[in-house]
Amino acid sequence: MGSSGNLPGRDALISRVVPSMLFSNGSASSMTPAPASIIESDATIGAQKRFTVKGNAVVTGGAGTLGLHSCDALLEHGLRGLMILDINPDNSKKEIAQMQTKFPTAKVLAQKVDVTDEDAVQKAMEETVRALGSIDILVTFVGVVGCVETLEMPVSQWRKVLDINTTGSFICAQAAARQMMKQRTEGSITFVASISAHRVNYPQPQVAYNVSKSGLLMLKSCLAAEWARYGIRTNSVSPGYMDTILNEGDGIATHRKIWAERNPTGRMGSPSELTGAVVLLASTAGTYINGSDIVVDGGAIVF
Repeated sequence: MGSSGNLPGRDALISRVVPSMLFSNGSASSMTPAPASIIESDATIGAQKRFTVKGNAVVTGGAGTLGLHSCDALLEHGLRGLMILDINPDNSKKEIAQMQTKFPTAKVLAQKVDVTDEDAVQKAMEETVRALGSIDILVTFVGVVGCVETLEMPVSQWRKVLDINTTGSFICAQAAARQMMKQRTEGSITFVASISAHRVNYPQPQVAYNVSKSGLLMLKSCLAAEWARYGIRTNSVSPGYMDTILNEGDGIATHRKIWAERNPTGRMGSPSELTGAVVLLASTAGTYINGSDIVVDGGAIVF
């Protein structure tokens, strides 16, 4: 039986060498040293230090509503430089310009990138380093959804959703992590998953999206285990139904009503309500959070 790509053939399996994960020892000379545990005498300084966001971030899908709100929040908490990667950054040219004005001491840039193109992603990461100096944070908002009866779903649609949502996030994480390792600096990666990764949605059928987002949860866990020794923390946030343009229109008015009625909070989420979790995971307050998923859904997932 022959081999396919880099995968070993049947005969080669008996002589293969399987790599083993290595963990950090947590020492002062490692990439995961314990921070000093200090109670600040000045309450204001203590509060500021707790949620400080350091360095530069790459935010994929950052030109969308959720992405823009989180970019703004990261900059508010001290982010020095921001590179937005988006398939249509010009759609939010006005909002990005406003961000640049609001944060005159920060460098806010944007590039048009298809996250499924690994060469394009690599070039974008290299350009980010040239422009900002480093990559310290990655947040992946890029995602597409298609609601269709599974019996009628074209296989091409299934592949496209998984390619963008799951493989695209992997490509970006791998490229960012390689740069973080090269820098020998601590890093933070946050995947934007969904409550769709935890529960089947109702009433709309959207199997490809749900599978693609559940894949991000396992990807997050695997990378958290493998990359911790490099000082890279990998986590995810799982938003519920958020009140953005993607969930507007008369065509889904009935669905919106059902989503609200099945939520203990009685409504959809506001984009600003996701920013706290994103900031937490990227900030100094999150240095011991690794491999976690934070659900932000108003309580919908309890059912």
